[in-house]
Amino acid sequence: MKRRHFIRTVSALSLTPITMKLNGLNKLANTGSQTAPMPLLFLGHGSPMNAIEDNIFTREFRAVADRFEKPRAILVVSAHWETRGTYVTAMEHPPTIHDFGGFPQALFDVQYPAPGSPELAKETQQLIKTTDVGLNHQWGLDHGAWSVIRHMYPDADVPVVQLSLDYGQDAQYHYELGQQLAALREKGVLIVGSGNLIHNLRMVVWDKLELPEYGYDWALEAQDKMNRFILNNDHQSLIDFRKQGRAFSLSIPTPDHYLPLLYVLGLKEEKDKVSLFNDKAIGGSLSMTSVLINRN
Repeated sequence: MKRRHFIRTVSALSLTPITMKLNGLNKLANTGSQTAPMPLLFLGHGSPMNAIEDNIFTREFRAVADRFEKPRAILVVSAHWETRGTYVTAMEHPPTIHDFGGFPQALFDVQYPAPGSPELAKETQQLIKTTDVGLNHQWGLDHGAWSVIRHMYPDADVPVVQLSLDYGQDAQYHYELGQQLAALREKGVLIVGSGNLIHNLRMVVWDKLELPEYGYDWALEAQDKMNRFILNNDHQSLIDFRKQGRAFSLSIPTPDHYLPLLYVLGLKEEKDKVSLFNDKAIGGSLSMTSVLINRN
C-alpha cells in the first residue's frame, strides 16, 4: 500500500464511531500496512481504593497515558480473571465488576462504561494458536482492569476487552501465549498486564499501608532482583520465578498477580526500551512497581 493511501486509511478509521473503529483492523493487517507499534504496560494496581483516590500512584497512571498516542482499543490481562482454559470478553457493553468486599460505598458506585469490541475479541481468538480461546459474554471488566484504566482514559471512550488467565498452566505457557498477540501492537491496540509483582496479602502491615514506601527485607530483596531481571531482559529468570529463592517465594505465594507481567514481557521486541515507574513497596508485602515498554 502506498504511503498516501495508508494515511487516508488511518485518518478514516480515526473519524468513525468507537463501535466501528476496530472493523478496519483486519483490513490493515490483510494489506500488510502497520501503524507504529503501541507500547506495552504492566500496571501494579494495588488496592481497589486506588480507583477513586488521587495519590502518587494514580497520578502516574494518568501521566503514563500522556506518553503515547491514544489507542484504538485496549486488551487487558488481569490477575482477577482466572479460568480453566483461556477466554476473551466479546460483548459490546462489558459490565463494571466490583469483585471485592469491605470497601466504602463510593467505590461500589463507580461505573466504567467503556465499550467492548467483539471484533478485537475474535481477532485475539484467531491469533492464539496454542490453545482454543472461548468468546465470553458474561465476565466484563474486573477491578484489575477498570481501577487503573479509568485514570488513563477517564472518558471511557476506548474499547476494552479482557483476556483470562488459565490457572492450570505454567509460567512458560503464559509467556509464550503473550507472544502470539504481537500483531495487535501494530494495529493500535494497547496491551496491559495488571497485577502486582509482590503480592502477599497475608503478611500486609495494614496500619502502614498508607506510608509512601515500606517493605520487609525479603520484599525489597525480591523487588531489586525483579527490577534487574526486567531491565536486563532476563526473561527466563522471571519465568523461572520458583527457582529464585525465599524472597520470591514469599513475594509470589500464588502466581495470579505475577503472571500478567509475563504476557507483557513476551511481547517485547529488540528495539523496545524498558522503564519502571511507581516502583515502591507498600504495606510490607506489596509492591506497586509498573513497567512501560515503548519504542520511543
